[in-house]
Amino acid sequence: MRINRRLYILLFLLVLVTACKKDLITGVETSDWTDRTHGNNSDPDYSVVFPDDEVLRFDITIASSDWAKMQDDLAAYIKTGTSAWTPAWVSCSFKFNGREWYKVGIRYKGNSSLKECVRRNIRKYSFKLDFDEFEDEFPEIDDQRFYGFKQLSLANGFDDMSLMREKTASDLFRSFGIPSAYTSFCEVWIDTGNGLKYFGLYTLIEEVDDTVIETQFEGGGNLYKPEGPAATFSNGTYNILRYDKKTNLEENDYTDIRALYDIINSSSRTTAHESWKADLENVLAVNHFLKWLAANTVIQNWDTYGKMSHNYYLYNDPATGKLTWIPWDNNESLRPGKEGGALSLPLSEVTDGWPLIRYLIGDDSYNDIYRNFTAAFIGDPFSISLFDEIIDNQSALIREYAQAEVAGYTFLPSPDVFNQAVADMKQHVRNRHEAVNAFSGAGGK
Repeated sequence: MRINRRLYILLFLLVLVTACKKDLITGVETSDWTDRTHGNNSDPDYSVVFPDDEVLRFDITIASSDWAKMQDDLAAYIKTGTSAWTPAWVSCSFKFNGREWYKVGIRYKGNSSLKECVRRNIRKYSFKLDFDEFEDEFPEIDDQRFYGFKQLSLANGFDDMSLMREKTASDLFRSFGIPSAYTSFCEVWIDTGNGLKYFGLYTLIEEVDDTVIETQFEGGGNLYKPEGPAATFSNGTYNILRYDKKTNLEENDYTDIRALYDIINSSSRTTAHESWKADLENVLAVNHFLKWLAANTVIQNWDTYGKMSHNYYLYNDPATGKLTWIPWDNNESLRPGKEGGALSLPLSEVTDGWPLIRYLIGDDSYNDIYRNFTAAFIGDPFSISLFDEIIDNQSALIREYAQAEVAGYTFLPSPDVFNQAVADMKQHVRNRHEAVNAFSGAGGK
């Protein structure tokens, strides 16, 4: 009888531990865990994570010692200025809708925006989240997900007085048939040792190498995020170290992106042009690239290919066997731009240093396709009436959260600047319609 009672007690404790998913060694309590909210067997729930009609709230707690580690790491990066910096991960408690996610990885994200935050003494940093970054140390969070998402980014809206450009541009691309990350608005509160503090209104962004390629493409292909001179594909710049491979890492295979580089720079472009085009279309989704180029040039976005050698992905879609363009980091879109401004609609100023634009636009048939896409884009989704409706709805949704940002955690000089930025966005679509109509002779209201 005594043995049976002991067995009963042991079995009871085992059931209790299993129900709580509590690891007796690390002591991480995970009683909020459910398959739908935390598990890896449910499809990503876009309705919860990326709603269009709701501002989410995230409460994040970072131990003061870990926050100090992040700050020291950032200070070292600012001091050295190295482009090879890999931000340090620390763990945090992440809460949403009364439920907790455990030992979530959090780190800084960005480059120039981070430097500007430090220079201006603004603590509204951008962050990256990884919900199972520390699963090796805490096996009870093995394969932890946030409603099916492993990684997410929190973008701070750097120098975007409307705080809407990232979401608006991504939605426009996707509405035009260009795969891109889903986004939503969220208010972020962070406790670094002295209680929760409002860090401001952020844009939550889906990660391309996590769920975009699984839900908007056929999964399994090579995904690249080019950076630096190699990202231009200009002659003499090939460097596999700068074609940051995000998938299939165990396979040291760069033949697809090497083929693209070789074809772009092949002498057959001038000696056997039609053959060159056929070769190019075998490795690159050319019409898709021209479609992105048209949309990106119409809305104006200087911080990407054609002006800057970053902020895009290339995915070798197994369904087509072709590298496909995916836009990324759109916070500088929907305005004329910095660094000399965005590209003109004719793209006549683009040099051979950006061969994917120069060589395609230099071909009459590709140029016609590009022009037709610019006209189509201002008809839908970038019509004046549709865009006004989008901006009116989004600004009404986020106004109180944007204007609640406080000094030291905002890029807004004053709350009234937000309203002016909304008006500027609506004027921008009108300016771009005039420009496209003059360029292509297209109509559209």
